[in-house]
Amino acid sequence: MLAQRMSLLSGSGTAAAREAAKRAAATGRQIIDLAAGEVIIDPPSSVRDGAIAAINAGANRYTDSIGLTPLRGAVAAKLSAETGIGWNTDNIAITAGAKQGLLDVALAVFNPGDEVIIIRPCWPTFPSQVLLAGAKPVFVDVRAPTYTPDIVALRAAVTPRTKAIIINSPNNPTGAVYDRTTLQAIGDLAINYQLWIVSDESYSSFVFTGSRHESIVMAHPGVRSRTILVNAFSKELAIAGWRLGYFAAPPEIVSAAKKLQSHTTSNANVIAQHAILHHLEVGDGSFERKLHERLSDARNKGLRILSGLQDVTSPRADGSFFFYLDLSRLVSALPAGGHLRSTDDIARLLLEEADVGSVAGSAFGDVNGLRLSFGAPPDLLESGLRRAVETLNNLRPGKQRPEAFEEDISKCSMIHGR
Repeated sequence: MLAQRMSLLSGSGTAAAREAAKRAAATGRQIIDLAAGEVIIDPPSSVRDGAIAAINAGANRYTDSIGLTPLRGAVAAKLSAETGIGWNTDNIAITAGAKQGLLDVALAVFNPGDEVIIIRPCWPTFPSQVLLAGAKPVFVDVRAPTYTPDIVALRAAVTPRTKAIIINSPNNPTGAVYDRTTLQAIGDLAINYQLWIVSDESYSSFVFTGSRHESIVMAHPGVRSRTILVNAFSKELAIAGWRLGYFAAPPEIVSAAKKLQSHTTSNANVIAQHAILHHLEVGDGSFERKLHERLSDARNKGLRILSGLQDVTSPRADGSFFFYLDLSRLVSALPAGGHLRSTDDIARLLLEEADVGSVAGSAFGDVNGLRLSFGAPPDLLESGLRRAVETLNNLRPGKQRPEAFEEDISKCSMIHGR
């Protein structure tokens, strides 16, 4: 028999969407995968050179469980330059991706019975890790078009059991970027109710509003002592599979992570650590600037294509690299009793009919959403988005779907149902 905690978890909806696209491609179909949460591009030569040099130098031994001291120092310097706030090695833990950093925090901070506020739609790992720690996720829903939290709703969610609030800006999946006023209000809330703030900033390199990313500790310096900033190199250097992340926090949280990682991973991958250290030492920022330019261009072209949607408002996509569509009007107009009843059905339809991978909003706790990544290669992205627009527009009232296709979708729903 499995442990009881396993009953608290379901498989990742985002991983399931990626796997569905891969299975379809394995049959020989030319799938355009807009489901993946990564940018499809070669990483910078400085990272690859650093990895090769580490291999050639025989860097095969354990490191400190929270990472190489020079790497922690380099990350502290990077974060100090980006935030204008001083950080040192004692504030930094190197982790096997942002996921491990978040799990370290959950296990170190949350007690059984604690409540943790999560803004929804949300990345599904947030509530799963809260549950693993024995705590209770408390959701505060946000709505299109801004998907930014209302401070009154956040305050109403606080109870005597509330221990923390998890924020994610730029946001996955919605692309929302929280403004300074929102961040300051969240900071005031944390101070007034003595809450921890866990700030996932994994998409901090991708803000498209004309300004740079602003961390909550920049908007509200008074919350630094109760804030844990989680980030990773996965997105900004296009090395999602290398699994290297970090968090910045008060020293007692870093010490707790050292204990946890000494009994779990021992340390993050040593070759990846040396590779990132080399990049931070010799990189001039050109890769990061070019990646931002590429994604900014992809976003602009994608928004022009998505403006052709009917009965679906074009998304804002202020940050991250996701277009998040609100399909509420479209779903509500679907014929009663038909085979298409939800965004899950629509995501399957896109894959089966248009050969386009996407992630239904149910993966993020939102029955109305659909996430499309613009991290795909630009030529494929444009084609994929045009197919998606055509398919979604054909679902409008009055459009008739071929009976044979309705039967195919019905069979697909039975096979892949959630």
